[in-house]
Amino acid sequence: QVQLVESGGGLVQPGGSLRLSCRASGSIVSINVMGWYRQAPGQQHELVATVTSGLSTDYADSVKGRFTISRDNAKNTVYLQMNSLKPEDTAVYYCNAEIRPTFSTLSYKYWGQGTQVTVSS
Repeated sequence: QVQLVESGGGLVQPGGSLRLSCRASGSIVSINVMGWYRQAPGQQHELVATVTSGLSTDYADSVKGRFTISRDNAKNTVYLQMNSLKPEDTAVYYCNAEIRPTFSTLSYKYWGQGTQVTVSS
């Protein structure tokens, strides 16, 4: 009933850029925090960046100054602009959102299906 659909991953050379998008759809009352996580092979799940409904942002130290998270509340969409990409940014990137669906007075965390980002020459 609530879905997060990601797009924008792919293969890019070191120093290049990619923009990820994630749109929430379904029976939604409100969305609080939206964010991006990533998981590289053999590594733990890592928080990359978050943005609140009031547009306050937070970033992992490893991406500060290179990545920018933003959201369009009217479109229920969060974006991750990734610049100056490094091979160590290679991972599956997952969208996450704290959503209150119409069928509940509570909010729940929903996840996208993941999109692969590969940084390689």
